[in-house]
Amino acid sequence: MKWSMLSFFSLFTSLAAAAPAAPGWRFDLKEVRSGIVALEAIVVSPTLVVFFDRASDDPLQINGHSAWGALWNLETSTVQPLDVLTNSFCASGALLSNGTMASVGGDPRGFPGNPDIEAGQQGIRIFEPCASPTGEGCTLFEDPKTLHLLESRWYPSSIRIFDGSLLIAGGTHVNENFYNEHPANSFEFFPPKESTPRPSAFLARSLPANLFPRTFALPDGKVFMVANNQSIIYDIEANTERILPDIPNNVRVTNPIDGSAILLPLSPPDYIPEVLVCGGTQTDPLDPLQLSSQTPATTQCSRIRLDEEGIARGWQVEHMLEPRTMPELVHIPNGQILIANGARSGFAAIHQVQDPIGNSNSDHAVLVPSLYTPDAPLGRRISNAGMPSSGIARVYHSSITLTPQGNFLIAGSNPNGNTTVGPGIKFPSEFRVQTLDPPFMFVDRPKIVSTPKKLGFGKTFTVPIELPLALTRPGAKVQVSLMDLGFSSHAFHSSARLVFLDAIISRDRKSLTFTTPPNGRVFPPGPATVFLTIDDVTSEGAWVIVGSGNPPPTLE
Repeated sequence: MKWSMLSFFSLFTSLAAAAPAAPGWRFDLKEVRSGIVALEAIVVSPTLVVFFDRASDDPLQINGHSAWGALWNLETSTVQPLDVLTNSFCASGALLSNGTMASVGGDPRGFPGNPDIEAGQQGIRIFEPCASPTGEGCTLFEDPKTLHLLESRWYPSSIRIFDGSLLIAGGTHVNENFYNEHPANSFEFFPPKESTPRPSAFLARSLPANLFPRTFALPDGKVFMVANNQSIIYDIEANTERILPDIPNNVRVTNPIDGSAILLPLSPPDYIPEVLVCGGTQTDPLDPLQLSSQTPATTQCSRIRLDEEGIARGWQVEHMLEPRTMPELVHIPNGQILIANGARSGFAAIHQVQDPIGNSNSDHAVLVPSLYTPDAPLGRRISNAGMPSSGIARVYHSSITLTPQGNFLIAGSNPNGNTTVGPGIKFPSEFRVQTLDPPFMFVDRPKIVSTPKKLGFGKTFTVPIELPLALTRPGAKVQVSLMDLGFSSHAFHSSARLVFLDAIISRDRKSLTFTTPPNGRVFPPGPATVFLTIDDVTSEGAWVIVGSGNPPPTLE
């Protein structure tokens, strides 16, 4: 049989056209809705995420009233209500050293549809480690009379620190309209270490736009904080603060002028910390009546290295591809940062500025996420090439979290005073749930077969792994990341942390040996997820406890 060159070329091009495209990032809309507006989200087990909303008229029901807590099952993409007593609206939270989740602070208001609700501004909500993969029998514990914060706090921040307890920072005493005019300018701990809160000069200086201060546990045990356009390093043990340079160009980054911030990945042996702050607005705090939903957000990202050389150099400025207010920055196990959610203009909060869009203080939702590569050259770190559009606005009161499966769970958005849905509403109460799935979700992935349940500090462990043939090439890039998946609320992922581990794969490709961080200052003791990434293909995470797993110390 004779073939012409034209026939051969036609066959070649048709085969090339039929070849499958390389997998890319994808949004996946789940069939089941969240039932409550998921304005707060935290992964509490390998299969479960806790959502919190305000006490409102959400459709998910429990005990004859609307729920404002829920458990989302990552394996089945289904939801079940959690019974909550105090109003968790605009609270914070984190996981303690023994795996317990603590939600702290909240809204002082009740809700007419549920006369039994209690005020949440001193609330502490406890979710003990849950062995059931489906959440069956898992409940919240609250006792407001005996278990409560020292000070009323709405819009606080909280992080796990070096002894496995929580540092709780800031907030307001009352239900504010916009700015923080009745501030909780103080710190406290949970479990409590002291009988009174610690006053904070930094929080007092950073008024009035200092709600949800961006707070980070540094690898020396101190704490870096950003509020408004100011920053400090706070020494918990000495109870002293060191004033650092302001964020450049008059950019403000905390509620209600929300940017986001993240501690960049820490690497051995030196674990030098760097913090990235992106978004917000270049403005002076003004009467809300002089601000607008059309006030442009900033494209600015500011980055600072928190050693002596970096502090002397100050903030390094770069720019996102678009302006964003209320974005969220989230770690990816390979060390990149996902920039997601938010709007191109306006502010946080509800119907307080000029030209509201319905009730929304913001407009022009950003639907396409970007990737930030920390070790790329300045000016080439941010890209959205190949990134899809979500098709769903995620503005005020939205959440996003990395999951142990390796993708991102995205939910919420509600710039309204209650459940607001229907035709013609540009920014409704959002109950649709999506995942953002990285390309590695669609190929053969490495597998961590098993790990010890507890990983001590400064120890070397060898665990069995399974690798697909495509990931066994000599010289492949191997990364092992130890991660706190954090608590997502109000454009900030508190306690989120990624520490790279020294690691090597055996010559037979059947085992992985890694060394844990030296102490609880580098990685605060408590739950963590271990991911293995080879040439940017990431395993599912292994859920572990770093440290002893004991409860944190208390005042007693």
